[in-house]
Amino acid sequence: MSEKPAGADIPEETVGSQVSPVSQMSSMPESASASASASAPVPVPGAMLGSLSDVWQSSPPGSIYDYIRVASFSLGSDGRIAQWSERAAELLGLTAAQALGKDPVDAFVPAELRETGRRKVADILDGREWTGLVPYRSPQAPGGVSIAEVYVMPSQDEDGERTALCIAVDVGALRGLETDLAASQAVFGQSPLGFFLFGTDLRMLRVNERFATVFGRPVEEYRGATAHDLLPRGEADRLAAALRQVLDSGSSLTDMPIMGPVPGSHDRRRWSVSLYRLHSGSGRPIGIAGLATDVTGRRRAEQEAAGVRRNLALLNEAGARIGTSLDLETTARELLDVAVPQFCDLASVDLYQGLLSGDETPPGLADGSAELRRVAFASAVSDGPVAFGDIYRTDDSGQGELPKPIEVGEVHRYPFHSLCAHALRTAQVRVVTGRDSGEGLELGTMLQSTLLVPMVARDTVVGLAQFSRTKGSEPFGERDRALAVELAARAAVSIDNARLYRREHERALILQRSLLPPGDPEAAGLDIACRYLPGNAATEVGGDWFDVIELPGHRTALVVGDVMGRGLRAAVAMGELRTAVRTLALLDLEPAEVLSALDEIARGLGAPGGSTAGARAAGRSADGSSDLSEVYLATCVYAVYDPVTRRCTFANAGHLPPALVEPGEGALLMEVPPGMPLGVGGEPFEEIEVELPDGALLALYTDGLVESRDHALDEGLQDLRTALSTDEGADRPDSSLEDICDHVLSSLDTHHGEDDIALLMARVQGLPSGSVGDWQLPSDPQSVGRARELAREQLESWGMEGLVDTTELLVSELVTNALRYGEGEIRLRLLLDRTLVCEVWDGNLVQPRRRRARDTDEGGRGLQLVGLLSAGWGSRRTPHGKTVWFELALPDGESSGPDSVEALLSLW
Repeated sequence: MSEKPAGADIPEETVGSQVSPVSQMSSMPESASASASASAPVPVPGAMLGSLSDVWQSSPPGSIYDYIRVASFSLGSDGRIAQWSERAAELLGLTAAQALGKDPVDAFVPAELRETGRRKVADILDGREWTGLVPYRSPQAPGGVSIAEVYVMPSQDEDGERTALCIAVDVGALRGLETDLAASQAVFGQSPLGFFLFGTDLRMLRVNERFATVFGRPVEEYRGATAHDLLPRGEADRLAAALRQVLDSGSSLTDMPIMGPVPGSHDRRRWSVSLYRLHSGSGRPIGIAGLATDVTGRRRAEQEAAGVRRNLALLNEAGARIGTSLDLETTARELLDVAVPQFCDLASVDLYQGLLSGDETPPGLADGSAELRRVAFASAVSDGPVAFGDIYRTDDSGQGELPKPIEVGEVHRYPFHSLCAHALRTAQVRVVTGRDSGEGLELGTMLQSTLLVPMVARDTVVGLAQFSRTKGSEPFGERDRALAVELAARAAVSIDNARLYRREHERALILQRSLLPPGDPEAAGLDIACRYLPGNAATEVGGDWFDVIELPGHRTALVVGDVMGRGLRAAVAMGELRTAVRTLALLDLEPAEVLSALDEIARGLGAPGGSTAGARAAGRSADGSSDLSEVYLATCVYAVYDPVTRRCTFANAGHLPPALVEPGEGALLMEVPPGMPLGVGGEPFEEIEVELPDGALLALYTDGLVESRDHALDEGLQDLRTALSTDEGADRPDSSLEDICDHVLSSLDTHHGEDDIALLMARVQGLPSGSVGDWQLPSDPQSVGRARELAREQLESWGMEGLVDTTELLVSELVTNALRYGEGEIRLRLLLDRTLVCEVWDGNLVQPRRRRARDTDEGGRGLQLVGLLSAGWGSRRTPHGKTVWFELALPDGESSGPDSVEALLSLW
C-alpha cells in the first residue's frame, strides 16, 4: 500500500486488522445491546410462553440497524459474490447485477488496496473469522471513498465447500450515531430543562436529573411510572389524555399547565409541560418525549402583575363611577357596583345615622357605638343580606344574642366589643377569617375572609364598608387590603361631599321656601296659580321671586321680580327685596310709590351700612367711571287689583310687560311703562290703571321663561302669547289655572338651565255686587245710628246674624271718629268675601293714631276697642282723604268670636 486512500478516516495499518465488534459498538444505545444479547439462549418459564408468543408477529421495520445502515452479502467457494442484499446495494452503490459473480475486491475496493484485500479474502476462505475496516468506493462520500466495518463469518455450502457470510456497516454512519448519542446524552443530562421519555405504553422510560429535581423524586423511581404515580387524580387524567393524544395524532402540545404537590411538601407547584412524539428511523412511533419547567415563581409573578393591573383598572373604574351623584345612597351603591364581583363576592356599606340626618357630631361617634344605617348591600352569591359572626343583636326576650342579617335601610348598632365597633373606633382595617360550622347552612359559614374598612373622610369616620369573599376564592392579601382602603376612602370623600351638599341644599331650600309664598295663595276675587323653576338645579335657589299680598278692602297686590345674578347671593338679595315689598305694601302705598321706596332700598343693599350714599360710592370706581358690579340690580312689576271696581293698577321697574288674555280674545302684552331697574335710581316710576273684565287672565313672569341663548327675546314673547292663546290656553273658561301653567311651561323652552323662571297667573273673578254694601252718609250725628242700622240690615241679608252686634259696635266707633275728626261726607262700605271688611271714608288726610287711655279719661278707647274685637284694622290714604277699616272673621259655627262685653270691661 503506497499511499493513504483519499477520504479514509482510518490509518492504513488498521485496514484488515482484527477489531472486536463489541469495542466498535460500545457507544450504541441500550436497546441495541439488548437486541444483541437477546440472541443468546435464555431459559423461559412456562408462564411466559403465552406472552412471548405475541413477539412472533408482523411489525413495521425500525431499529438501531436503520440508523447504522447494516448490509449483508455472501461469498462462494470461488471467492466471488454469491448473494447481494438490497441494503448492500444501498450502502456500496452496486446493484445485484453489477455485484453477483464478481470478485468483491475488484467490485468495491479501490485499486491501490486490492492486493491486500485479496490476501484477506484468501484467509477468510481458509475458514478464519475476520473483522476489519475496509475502504470502498462511495460517490456520496468526500473524495469518493468511505470506510466500512466488515464482519466475515466462515460458512459451508451444500457441497461442504468453504464460503463466507459478510455483514458490513458504514463507519461514517456509526460514528455519526455515536456523535448523536453523545450529543443527546449531553442535552438530556445537562439541560436546565426537565426531560422525560414515555414509551408507547405510557410508562416512563427515562428522565434526566433536572426533571427529578423539579418533581422532587430520585431518578430511579421514575422508570416504569405512569402519570397517576406522579400527580393527583385530576391532573394525572389530564396528562394521560394529553400523552395519548400526542401519541395517536403526532401533533405536538406546548405549554400545558400542570399543578400538583411536591413530595414532602404541602406547597402546590405549577409546571409547564410540552410533549412531542418520537419516531424511529423508518418513521415508526416509539414513544413521547417531553419537557417540564417549574413555572411556579413565574406564575406567581404573573399573578402579582395581573393583580396590580387589575387593581389599577379597578381604581380607574372607581374614579369614573364613584361620586357621579350627590346622593348618599347612590354613592354607596356605586362603591358596591365597582367592588362586586370584581373585588369581592359580598359587600355592604353602613353610614352613621346622625350624619345622614344632618347632625354634625352624632352621639357615640368616637367609640363606634353610635347608630348606623345600612344604605347599600350587594352580593354575587346570594339574593339577600348575610349574617356573619361579628354581626349580632339581642333578641326580643333579652335572654341571648342571635345572629340576624341587617336589612338595607335598617338602623342598628354594633356591640362595643365587636370587631366592627373596634374598626370604627380606631379607624383601622380589621381582617376577619371565615368559620366552619355545622349548626346551620347560612352563608356566613361559607365566608373565606372579610375586610372591615372604616370609611374616613377629612379625618372623620363616616361609616363602615365590609368586603367578603366566599370559600373557594383567594383570601384577602395585603394588596387587597390596601385596595379596599383606597376604594373606601374615595367613596367616603364622595359621601362626605354628598352629605355636605345635602346639608347646604336643605338650608338653601329652607331659605327659598321661606322667601316664596305658599303653593296655593288665595286672594279675594282672584284665582291664583304659580310656578317657580330654579336655573341652578344643584341648589334650587335663585334671584327670581313672586308674591301675592292681601291689602285692605279685599284688594290684592301681585308682585314678580328678578334679581340680576344667580345662586345664593341673588337669593339673599331677593329675600331682602321681597321683605321690603311686603312691608311697603302694608303701608298701602300706591304702586309707583312702592317701587320708588324699593329702589332706594335696592341701592343700599350692596353698600357698607346699607346707605344710599354708600351705594353711590360703591358704584363709582377710582377713576370716576360708573361700576355697578357691587350694586344689587333687580327688575320688578307691582300690580294692585281691586275686586270691587275690577280695576288693576300697574307699575314697572325695568321688567317685562304683563300678558293679558280677555275672554274671547288673543293674548296681548300690556303697555306698562317699563321704568328703570331697581338699584339704578334717579328716575320716577309711572303707573297705569286698567279695568279687567271677569274671566280675564293676567300673567306675570320673569325673563327666564321667554329668553335663552337659543332664541331672541321677541321670539320668546311671541311663543308665550301663542301658548296663552291656544285651545289648551287661557281663552278656555273651563281650563284650570294649574293646567294653563303646565301648558305654558311645556310649550316654551324651560329646560335651558340658564336662568330662573317665575310664573304668576291670576284669573279675574271680582266680587259680586251682592257682596258689596256701599252708602253715603251726611256729616251729621244722626249718621251714627243710620250706619248701625244699615250694617245690621246688610248682615241679616247675608245671613251673618252672628256678626251683627260686633259690627254695629265697631261701625258706631268708626263713624263717630269720622264725624269728630274728619271732614265732608262719610262713606260706609261693607265687603263680604272670605272675611267681612268694613270701611269708613272721610275727607280728612290726618291718619288716626291709637293711644292708651288713662283710667280717668272719658274717651280715647274707640280704636282700642276696634283692635280688641276685630281680626285686624288700619287706615290708608285716598286721593280725597283717608279710609279707616276693620276686618272680622266669618263665623264657623263653633266659636262666636270675642265677647264684646268682656272686651269693654278689659279697657278699664
